[in-house]
Parts: sequence; C-alpha cells; structure tokens
Amino acid sequence: MAPDITRVDSPLKGVYDDAPQAIKRAINSAWDLFKADSHWQGELKSNTAITAQQIFFYQSLGVPVPDASSYRKYLLSQQQDDGSWSIAPDYPGDISISSETYLALKLLGVSSDDKAMRHAREFIRNAGGVAKVRIFTRIFFAQFGLFPWSAVPQLPAEFIFLPSILPINIYRLSSWARSTLIPLFIIRHHERVYALPNGLHANNSFLDELWLDPEHKDVPYGPSLLKPTDSDSFSLFFSFVDTALSYLGSLRPLWMFRGLARRKCIRWILDHQEKEGDWAGIIPPMHGGVQALLLEGYTLQDDCVRRGIEGIERFTCHDDEGKRLQSCVSPVWDTVLMTRALCEAGVDRDDVRIRGAIKWIKSKQILTDKGDWRIFSRSSEPGGFSFEYHNDWYPDVDDTAAAILALVTHDPVAVGCSTVSRAANWICGMQNEDGGWGAFDIGNNKLWLNKIPFSDMDALCDPSSADVTGRILEAFGLMMKTAESEYVEPQLIGRISMTCPAAIKYLVEQQETSGAWYGRWGCNYLYGTSNVICGLVYFSEGDEQIQAMLSDAARWLKETQNEDGGWGEDLLSYRDPSRAGKGVSTPSQTAWALMGLLTTCDVMEPAIVEGVNYLMNTQTDVQGNGASWLERRYTGTGFPNHFYIGYSYYRHYFPLMVLGRVARAAGAL
Repeated sequence: MAPDITRVDSPLKGVYDDAPQAIKRAINSAWDLFKADSHWQGELKSNTAITAQQIFFYQSLGVPVPDASSYRKYLLSQQQDDGSWSIAPDYPGDISISSETYLALKLLGVSSDDKAMRHAREFIRNAGGVAKVRIFTRIFFAQFGLFPWSAVPQLPAEFIFLPSILPINIYRLSSWARSTLIPLFIIRHHERVYALPNGLHANNSFLDELWLDPEHKDVPYGPSLLKPTDSDSFSLFFSFVDTALSYLGSLRPLWMFRGLARRKCIRWILDHQEKEGDWAGIIPPMHGGVQALLLEGYTLQDDCVRRGIEGIERFTCHDDEGKRLQSCVSPVWDTVLMTRALCEAGVDRDDVRIRGAIKWIKSKQILTDKGDWRIFSRSSEPGGFSFEYHNDWYPDVDDTAAAILALVTHDPVAVGCSTVSRAANWICGMQNEDGGWGAFDIGNNKLWLNKIPFSDMDALCDPSSADVTGRILEAFGLMMKTAESEYVEPQLIGRISMTCPAAIKYLVEQQETSGAWYGRWGCNYLYGTSNVICGLVYFSEGDEQIQAMLSDAARWLKETQNEDGGWGEDLLSYRDPSRAGKGVSTPSQTAWALMGLLTTCDVMEPAIVEGVNYLMNTQTDVQGNGASWLERRYTGTGFPNHFYIGYSYYRHYFPLMVLGRVARAAGAL
C-alpha cells in the first residue's frame, strides 16, 4: 500500500499503454534475482580502498592473499583516465583511495614501472603526495612503517573507561565509529609494524616514490597550537589534548590502567562479535577486530579469530570483473524494498515466493538482549531490524521502518501483528529530542566530536536526518491509515501518534528555502525530498503548513527535471549545494522524484508522464523474459563527501515500485 495518489477515470488514457508490459518484465527480472532461501541481496559497491585494505589485512597476517590475480584485475579495472582511483565512478580522483590502491597493487606484484602505476604515481604526486592522505590511510601505512606512528593521532585505550553519563564516551560516538575505534585502541597501543616485500623496517622505503619529501614523513595531522587563529576552539582543544597524550607516551610504564583498559577493550570486542564472526556488519571493525585479538595474544587457530576471518571472506564478490571486498552487505534492505516493489506492482500477495520473502523478513527481526542502543534507550523493548545478515548489536530505524512498510503493503492485516507492533514501539523509543531520528542511536548528536583529530571524515556522530525521519512518518502514517479498517492495539496507535508532531516540526525546520530536503543516506536532495514528501502526505489533510511544504517540494522537483524526462543529482551536490537536483538522469533518482510527485500531482501531470516515459525507454538491461535498468553512478551515501555506495538493486526496485504506483493510479492495477 502506497500513499493515496490521484487516479484517472479511464484506464491508462493511452499514455501508459506500455506500462503493464514494462512492469511484467521488471517483475520477471526480480524473480530471476531471488535467492533459493527467499530473499534478495545485491552487491554493495563502494571504492577500491576497501579491497586494498583486504590486501593489507592479509599482509599483516603473514599469509598469502587468496585469489591474488583476481584482486589485481579488479583494482586495475577501476583506475580512472587521470591515473587516480576515486570514492565513486565519475567522481574526482582521491589521493587517499589512490595511495591505498597503489600500495595494494605493489603488494599484489604489480611493478612500480607498470604503465598504470606510473600514471597513478603522477596523479598522487601532483596532488601533494602521501603526506596529504587522510588519517585512516596514515594508520594503515603506519602498520607497515610507511608513516611514523608519531604522525597518527593518539587513541588511548583508557577512553573505554569513561562512563556513559559524560559528554565524551564511546557511546556518544556513532555505532560505526565506536565499533571501529575500540579495536584501533589496541592497534594504536602496540604500534606494530608488519613486514613488506622489502623486509620489516620502522621507516620503510617501499612507497618513497609517492612522497615529495621522503626524508620528512612525520607530517602534522592537526591544527598547530602555535597558530590558534587558523582553527576553531574545539579543534584547538582536541589538538592540545592529543599533543599532551603524545608527550605522556614516554611514560607508559606509569600508566597503571593501560593493561586494564586493553583487557576491557578485548572483552568488548569479544562480546560484540556475532556467533557467525561478524562485527557491526561492516568491514573496518571486522579487520580491526581480528588484528586487535592477534596483537593481544590470540592466534589464527583461535575460534574467535577464525570466525572473524571467515566473516570477512563472506563479504567478498568474485566474478568476471575480478575479486573485491564489499564494505557491508544489504540483504534485509534489499529484501524489504524489493518485496514492497513487487507488491505495489501487483504481484499476488499469496504468491509462494512473496510469502517466503515475508517469512524471511520476519525472521530477521532482532529480539535479543543485545544492542548498544540500550545504553540511552533503556526502557525500550527490542524489535528492530538490521541492514545485514548478522548484526544483532546494531539494528537501525531506517531498515525497521522499511520493514513495516513492506509487511503492511503486502497484507494490511499485518499492521496488528506482533512483528509490526514491536518494530513500531522500538522506533518510538529511538526518537531524538529534536523530533527526528538518527540511524542507529538516540541522542547521538554531539557534532563537536567531529573535531577530534581522528575524525577527518566528519562521521563520529549519528544525528537526526530528514530522510530517515520521512520514512518513519511514512511507516507510521500507513499504520494509522490502515488502522481505520484493521485492528491495531489502541495503545500503540496512541504512542506512534504522539511521536509525529515533533517529527513534523523537525522536518519543518529542515526544509531548504528551495523546498527540498537534504538526503543523508541517499544522493541527495532528490532522495531526502522524496522520503519526506512520502511521509508528510499522510498528515497533510487540513494542515495548510504541510500542504504548503509539499507544494514547494513538488515545485522544486518539477524545476529539476532533466530534458530527457528523468532526474539525476551528482554526488558533488554534497560539496556544493547549488548543484542540488542537478546531474545526469538515473533510474533510481528518477523513481524517487516520481514517488514524491505522485503524492500531490495528477498522474497525467506532464512531469510525471515524461518521467515514466524515461523509465520505460531506459529499461534496456534485458535478460531472458526479464528487463531492468542500467545505472553506473552511485546514488547511495555512507559518509557525505567521503564514502558513497552503489546499491546494485536500486536501479531495479525503485523504478518497479513507482511504475506500480503509476499503473495503479492510471487504473491498470
């Protein structure tokens, strides 16, 4: 079930005559992707640094890289015309990604005299050389003597002792930062240097060709205390603390709590490991977790280490493109969105495959006593869904809201089932004081923490976002509307109703003057605007303010439509907001824009007709009886400006979802 959209009187009116056939082909394609155990999971594409770090990982273990030639093939295939590697296709080259990939290729046996390496070296040196890389790259390189450990921020393990009541503690960091940082406490403490093909050296010359001045590698990473006018007060404060910790480093024997801190870190790491071996469902803490355990005396034969390595290997993809490592896997996300798309496209809800997918979704609800979210939401009962196969510690509200939408769209009676009620109650308990929702935590909004020297990716916090809040309002709006005809516990309806005014107020404050909303987890204003519109429309009846907001948003969407009828937005809009809604048309972003417009506009609106025609004209990825869309550009966001994601199935289930809505509005379904 989707938000109410205006229906036309006569079926299709000749404009959408080809829509049912396009939908049928897309449905066939979706079933071709269906896994035997009743779910979907597409490859989660990111950048070559993730795969390069896999090569570093095996080098640190001192064991051969499995399928080395396939890794080499993949890394070389991703090089851009200017010699660089980047954080996304068709995006400016990145010196950190390029430097990490260069090192990985050398470790895989590619000669520095190879044409690709010469080209890469030219790009890196022209960009300032290795001295300009990010903090994470420094840490990886320090592990091989390519950067001095003194050029890496201090990460004292004692940080883990700070209680949650303090403004700074591990639970005030975002879930992804927390799970990555705790293993790094151990890694930073040991300052271990691993051997490279040229031997083990604290000052290794293996990458000297990438340095402009290889004699001076102790490059500052933070603002200078001698030039306080160059930085804000928070940056200077954290720089002072880091400098003090560096001086105290020589007194480590006097740090009576360091041993206790290390043991507490290891206990935290072991407690947070899933039984399948994963940590937090993402690669950085999985690599770091294994390395930390080994540094503290565990061996490759120990169960926790063995399971960790097996978990990492499950994140790899191996095909004709070569072998690569995913930063994460997205089975729950892909399955709830594909299931909803198929239901909106008219697939029989009693189809055995759909019923199997619904059963699979329900089986992924997390009802255990685990979860860092409990630290600041102690009274809440579990009920969330995570993004991945194995991640009981970190359910997220976006996946949970999307699961509600899929279950209720499939069968309105499900609105009263225990799965939906537990999910909705858990989401209610995660609402922030500003009325919005973050992704994984509540109250995780201390943005000044991003001034810590370790954080050069502005990713230490998980504050409210408009796109997540919009999806939750859509889920709650659908539940309240469905409750008019299906039974839902009055107490639950009362609780979700109480959360909505504050959420709406938050979205009022977040709307841009253009009428759009920023997209934290998808690119960018097109994603945020679509999510918010689809949520607010449920609350628009009789509310002039919301109606005006929706009108402004719809006007912005129409203004940003491309001449080919589609919509697109470049990732560079995160750097430059003036590029909002501007870019080459893509299937997923076109679908997002159409979803937004369909909530307030007639299905015969020219912008909608042209957008649908774009989707039908670009459904060119034909496989057997099925057909999908091609999408090279990344439209998913991990960390704005720093890490982007190419969801392999965004190009499919979002266009299918919106074509189903159009066909239903036109009287075809």
